[in-house]
Amino acid sequence: MSELTKKITNNNKTHSQLVQGVLAKGRKHKELIAALVSGMLILMAWAFHDSLPEGRYITLNVLAFFIGGYAKAKEGITETLADKTLNVELLMILAAIGSAIIGYWVEGAILIFIFSLSGAMETYTMQKSERDLSNLMHLQPDQALRINNGKEELVSVDALRIGDLIYVKPGERMPADGKIVKGKTAIDESALTGESIPVEKSIDDPVFTGTMNQSGSLTVKVTTDSSEPFVQKIMTLVRSAQSEKSPAQLFIERFENIYVYITLAVTAFMMVLPPFIFGWSWNETFYRAMILLVVASPCALVASITPATLSAISTSARRGMLVKSGVHLENFDKVTAIAFDKTGTLTVGRPEVTDFITKDEEVDETIVKRIVQIEKGSSHPLAEAMIRFSKTYLDPTTIEASDEMTEVTGKGVKAAFDGDEWAIGNEKLFTASADNWYSEQANILKEQAKTLVYIMKNNDVVAIVALKDDIRQDTIEAIKTFQSLGIETIMLTGDNEKTAEAIAKEVGLDRYVASCMPEDKVNVLKTLKEEFDTIMMVGDGINDAPALATAHIGVAMGAGTDVALETADIVLIKNKLAKLVDLFSLSKRMNTIVKQNIFFSISVIILLIVSNLFQFINLPLGVVGHEGSTILVILNGLRLLKFKQAPLHG
Repeated sequence: MSELTKKITNNNKTHSQLVQGVLAKGRKHKELIAALVSGMLILMAWAFHDSLPEGRYITLNVLAFFIGGYAKAKEGITETLADKTLNVELLMILAAIGSAIIGYWVEGAILIFIFSLSGAMETYTMQKSERDLSNLMHLQPDQALRINNGKEELVSVDALRIGDLIYVKPGERMPADGKIVKGKTAIDESALTGESIPVEKSIDDPVFTGTMNQSGSLTVKVTTDSSEPFVQKIMTLVRSAQSEKSPAQLFIERFENIYVYITLAVTAFMMVLPPFIFGWSWNETFYRAMILLVVASPCALVASITPATLSAISTSARRGMLVKSGVHLENFDKVTAIAFDKTGTLTVGRPEVTDFITKDEEVDETIVKRIVQIEKGSSHPLAEAMIRFSKTYLDPTTIEASDEMTEVTGKGVKAAFDGDEWAIGNEKLFTASADNWYSEQANILKEQAKTLVYIMKNNDVVAIVALKDDIRQDTIEAIKTFQSLGIETIMLTGDNEKTAEAIAKEVGLDRYVASCMPEDKVNVLKTLKEEFDTIMMVGDGINDAPALATAHIGVAMGAGTDVALETADIVLIKNKLAKLVDLFSLSKRMNTIVKQNIFFSISVIILLIVSNLFQFINLPLGVVGHEGSTILVILNGLRLLKFKQAPLHG
């Protein structure tokens, strides 16, 4: 009996979960369901018109009115009371009621049905990107293997804390955001970046919640609280972007408010003047006034921008390009210059030591030790590269970092050891001594587009470290694309003149600004803003935060960082300039579709108004023409959900 009770209990739980799931989906798509039910009632009323008693026929239409129009009527009344102004929702409700008054029940109901269907389509667009990202959240495992004192323990994901070490096996999903501290693998990040090819990851590379570890075993250090993973922040950003309105949207809304009053005023005149001017009967006059109320409503015009913008934001988010507002996508067409940070933007962002030159041409381990002591605590890419290089001569883990360092902004770092002053930095850090044994070799290295770091002891150069950061594979092609669009390309770099010139030549940039420290970039951007109408800044979103904020459009590349999400207008999750090219193409397509929609919707409104004035159309045709144009405009905007990259042309 107890076994039977357990089975019944389990079945009841399953049934309850199924019902709850269905109800949850129903609530999410309630607008669409209401529109479809309204459509079914209209179809029934139309199909059985001749056989139904008039009372039942009217009842079916009234139900269609109420079910399909409730949400829009509520929205219209609420906004009218809040904004103290009429809107297009109320205009359509009045048109539908007017149609019913003169006996055109089905036409009025169809008006409500198509209007509610268009609203459901807009809601679908808004939910699309959020749903895709939510799917990734649902892929987050409930448990994780935490490493505690060298032993693995299975714990709830909620129990993970920042700094915890977790073990992730091949075929498992990441239970939390983190950084790899041991192992290498290929990770499927398609839900975040839209790219199906797995990404190779190794030590120090970031990993994100819900992404799939495909090959190697990993030890990962948790970097984010489990309740606020990176994907959750992306979802918040997408919601915010969808609620932000571009200047074009705001203009259409302001125009809508004025236009509604004009339409009502013209309709009022239409109900009074035609009998005296054209000799129409009062029935014909009221009928034509109702047609005018229907066809003059700016529904298609209002829907010209929002669905297209939301679709573009949704598509960009699914492909790993986070746009904070439609205004930034809208302004892409206006960009006349792009300023790029060098490290991590044009280059891979992982420089490696290529040359270590000393006066006596032999590597002195004392010099290497001082480098480790000074640079060990730094997260600067050049410092990390020198620490990696030091492993050839000693074990950096056995050397403690100096706790008495002095940073010289934009130049380097100084520290004292055994009464001697050591310094590591660029050539601005020291005054050239008489013994400049290094100058000839330094010039050769600069011409090879290498970055030089000088090691000094008591203000004498004792060694030169040359580092090279490889140009990204897609950088040169992306720069050519931007230039083909007539966009000026500019590099901002802290490198010296010769190194900057060599890199700019290698990449094919139009110009460069050398010896440009983070604090200088803001002033450079201000100067460029005076020269160019719209300038975009592309950087890592961390050291470039002030510059990103200064530019008309700030783009942060690569980043799973809070700073990038907060500072930039656009965040490219993947470190690829090709993504920026995609965004230009998407923006161009979005602006084209918006222009098409506006032209089409205005043309249809004018055509229908003129046709009504000359009595060429009846109410059913007016409803189909008006609401059909609205649906077509929305569908045209929704095409951006399936947008495919197209070649860009200037």
